[in-house]
Order: sequence, then structure tokens, then C-alpha cells
Amino acid sequence: MDEITTSVSNELVQANLILLHHQVLDAFGHVSVRHPQKNGRFLMSIALPPSQVKAEDIIEFNLDASPVDPTNQSLYIERFIHGSIYQARPEVMAICHHHAKALLPFCITSTSLQAVTQTGGAMGEKVAVWDSRDDFGDTNLLISNAKQADSLVTSLGQAWMILMRRHGVCVLGQNLRELVFRAVFACQDAEVQLRAAALGDIEALSAGELKLTSQPSVKAIDRCWQHWLEQIKAH
Repeated sequence: MDEITTSVSNELVQANLILLHHQVLDAFGHVSVRHPQKNGRFLMSIALPPSQVKAEDIIEFNLDASPVDPTNQSLYIERFIHGSIYQARPEVMAICHHHAKALLPFCITSTSLQAVTQTGGAMGEKVAVWDSRDDFGDTNLLISNAKQADSLVTSLGQAWMILMRRHGVCVLGQNLRELVFRAVFACQDAEVQLRAAALGDIEALSAGELKLTSQPSVKAIDRCWQHWLEQIKAH
């Protein structure tokens, strides 16, 4: 593994730990990043809990979600999510699939997830929704093949987040740090919305406010990243 790929792999390990610390990930969920030098590949760990992922566990995948080098190691069943999104969205450089408790209420009710805070605007101007029953009827709710993943991508469109009915969430980023920023603050914003709903009607961000807050600044992202690195060091 060359120096650039090693650096990205190390950052991918950090992303796993940060998302675990913020309860975006738990024993389940996974994060990937597009290969820094090969657009037709992505990097993701073998099937491990995020707390156990090390740089040596990161392997290369083709966009059909097959490992570049054959392996006997266990792989994430839902790796097809990552491959299909990378194929459809060339601007996407990082993806996380998770089942955070803060967002699951919006995956099992008709209540819309809305950005209600400035940092929550990073969810984007639209949060997409996908229901596996529409195309596949009753399933075990796991995306275990390319056909299911492609259906998800159709519903995703150009959004940066998609809710998966009765299952979880996919979050995208133009780079790994932006992805982590979006994933963490989406959960925090959802928690605020749930608490505020107990007090009265929700006043979400306007369309204009969403447009102005949907792309967090590099400075804001890097500031949070450095803060989060200190947090995981302390643990």
C-alpha cells in the first residue's frame, strides 16, 4: 500500500472511531472512502465492529463490491450499497451506512426529518427516503445484492442522505471528513427535533437557509475533526 493510500486508510480508521464515539455506529454499520488514486475502486474494512477496525483490515473493492484481491475474510453483506452509490455519483468520495437511534424514529414513522439547526443544514436541501417493500416486498431488510442497492440509489437521487424504512440511514460526503461532519450533526439535529416536538410545533430551516447551510465550510469541518480526534484519544 503506497503512502497516500495508507494515509487515507488511517483516516478511515479514525472515522470509524469518531462515528462510534458519537453513537452513529455501534457494533454494526460501516464506512468507506473512494480510492484516492483509482476512481473505480473504494476502500473499506473487512467485516468487523467499528471499534476493532485497524489500517491492516482495510481492503480494496471494485465498484461491483467485489474485493480486488480474493480473500477468505468475512465481508460486510451490505457492501453493495457503497459500490452502487460510487458508480452513480462520481462526486461522492465517502459513504456511511448506520442505524443510529437518533434517526431510526424517522425511519419507522411518517414524520419528516427536517433540518432545524444551522449545523443540521449539512443534511442537505432534501433527505431522501427508500422503502425496500416498494420493489422487493418482504425481505430481511438487508441490502445483499446490487439490484437492491441500485433501487436505493434511484431513490437517493442527488441527495446527501437517505432514510431506509425500518432499517437505517446512508450518508454521503465529498470527502471523508465532510461525511463524518454530516453524519454526526444529522444525528444531533434529529435529537433536537425530537425534543422540540414535545414543546410545540417545529420551525425548520427555510429553503433559503438550507441552501446557505447545506455545504459546511472546510474550516468548520477541520475544526470539528481535530476536536473529535482529541476525544477518541482520550478514550
